[in-house]
Amino acid sequence: MDCTLGGAGHSEAILKDLKEMGPGGLLVALDQDPAAIEEAERRLASDRERLILVRANFAGLADVLNELGITEVDGVLFDLGTSSHQLDNPARGFSYQHDATLDMRMDPGQPLTAGDLVNNLTDAELAKIIKDFGEERWAARIASFICEGRKTRPIETTAQLVEIIKKAIPAGARRQGPHPAKRTFQALRIAVNKELAILEPAVLAAVQSLRPGGRICVITFHSLEDRIIKNLYRRLALPCTCPRELPVCVCGGRKTLKIISSRPVVPSKEELESNPRARSAKLRIAEKV
Repeated sequence: MDCTLGGAGHSEAILKDLKEMGPGGLLVALDQDPAAIEEAERRLASDRERLILVRANFAGLADVLNELGITEVDGVLFDLGTSSHQLDNPARGFSYQHDATLDMRMDPGQPLTAGDLVNNLTDAELAKIIKDFGEERWAARIASFICEGRKTRPIETTAQLVEIIKKAIPAGARRQGPHPAKRTFQALRIAVNKELAILEPAVLAAVQSLRPGGRICVITFHSLEDRIIKNLYRRLALPCTCPRELPVCVCGGRKTLKIISSRPVVPSKEELESNPRARSAKLRIAEKV
């Protein structure tokens, strides 16, 4: 399963491997973005006999497999975050480098947009999102400036929001590190798409679907996602979850995963030269036991 189809690059590579392995083999690829499904239909047209494309959020992967009558899979891939296709399309409102409607929905059919959050949440609610999901030092100040700015007129575009964020962050801080709007945009995107809330349940469902010896691979792009995956793998790799002070196991726990990558796999220098967006990527791999 490719749970995050995106631009279909990973799916294309998986399908190539399936061809080389001989007859048989099937890839189920999911994405909640209809543009991703449309692009995959075009890009992967020659492999349709081995490919099932499903428009769905990966939170529903268990339901997808059930509907397809598939009880076990050999491998599951998650490539988290925003796809290059979404970032490169200014109209989607994900990028702080292009002026567009403040949207950020991975599924254009869902009702909540980043503009809704920015214009309707309280100062405290905005500050919490920006701090928790963006790990932004100036979260409270940015939230305050947003609430003050929307009194004059609604904040409807990415350019408006970027300008407010730049005003909120002191000049000295703006000169250091990444673009001043990066963390706030990340936080709003995560909140709009409920990315962290659905991650652990989806990975647990994926592990449940694996047959023994099957592998799960998760690529993350920021510390919040990576922490969730690292801790989940560790928990599933322990045979017992009882407190250490208990003399015997009473939980009846069983080891579910073997961690293959004790340290995350990161991009090589060569990969970064051809794909700078991979600079923060971390791949963690585990095997079903």
